[in-house]
Amino acid sequence: MLFGRSFRAFSRTVKAFSQTGAERLNVSVFQDRSALFRRPQCGRPVARVHTSSLSQSVSSAAKYTVTEEPDTLYQRVLVLVKGHDRAVLDSYEQFATLAAKELGLSLGKVSEPPKDIERFTLLKSVHIFKKHRVQYEMRTHYRLIELERLTGSTAQVYLEYIQRNLPEGVAMEVTKTALEKIPEHIQKPMWGGEDQEQPSQ
Repeated sequence: MLFGRSFRAFSRTVKAFSQTGAERLNVSVFQDRSALFRRPQCGRPVARVHTSSLSQSVSSAAKYTVTEEPDTLYQRVLVLVKGHDRAVLDSYEQFATLAAKELGLSLGKVSEPPKDIERFTLLKSVHIFKKHRVQYEMRTHYRLIELERLTGSTAQVYLEYIQRNLPEGVAMEVTKTALEKIPEHIQKPMWGGEDQEQPSQ
C-alpha cells in the first residue's frame, strides 16, 4: 500500500516533467537542498540544480602556475626494449611506433639489434654422474626505437604513455640526447682584440 502511494506520486512527478518540455525547464543555483522541486504559481514544477560545491572544486582545480623557463630540447631519444618473448616485443614495437605516429613525432629508425644468448651447463643430478649434463639457454631479444627532435614536454608525455602500457617481463631503457646552449665563457673567443700580446722580435 505504501509502495503504491509512493509509486503514484513518482509517476505524477514524471508526468509533470514530461508536460513541461525541455524548453520550459528552469535551472538555477540555490543553497537549500530541501527545495529541489518546487511548484511555482503557474502550477508547473521547476527543477533546480545545486552547483555550489561544483563551482568550488572547479575554482580550486583552475589554479596553476606558468613558468618562463624554456622547454628542454632533445636531439634524439633512444628507447631500447628488451625481453625474452619475441612475439611480445613485436606487438609492443608496433604499439609504440603507432603511438609516435599518432602524436606526430618524427620517428627515426626502428631496428632489431642482435639477440644475446646466455648458456648454463649444469649437472643433470645434484651431486653425482658428471658425464650426464643439461644445458639451459636464455635468449634476450631487443628492439630499438629512435625518435628525433623532441621537446621535453612531448618526450615526457610519450614516454609516460608507453611506459604505462609496458607488458610484463619486458624492460625499457631510455637514452636522451639534449641540446644545450653554449655557455657565455665559451662563446667569447680567447684570442683577438686588444688583449692579444705582440710577438717579440
